Amino acid sequence: QVQLVESGGGLVQPGGSLRLSCAASGSRLSNYAMGWYRQAPGKQRELVAAITSGGSTNYAHSVKGRFTISRDNAKNTVNLQMNSLKPEDTAVYYCNARRGWVDAWGQGTLVTVSS
Repeated sequence: QVQLVESGGGLVQPGGSLRLSCAASGSRLSNYAMGWYRQAPGKQRELVAAITSGGSTNYAHSVKGRFTISRDNAKNTVNLQMNSLKPEDTAVYYCNARRGWVDAWGQGTLVTVSS
């Protein structure tokens, strides 16, 4: 069973950048469809970005052009580069891995965008 651990969250000013990383143990992430989700206070969890095992990507409209999801198969990680951050990007960000019946989640990392 794959275990996921997110890192890289923190406090950043509007317009700044952060890079989130999702590290895996127990399995190779290259075999999974991966996604980054976020949940802001009082809101439902939403998909931010996704990447298939073949490398195809998909982004929420609100982050398109600002966020980039990528794989580092050598490090067995999936990353989310977030640029031009806005206060409305403030949320807990979660990593997700799916393959067949497997639907694994990390514990989340908090991103706060504030001046």
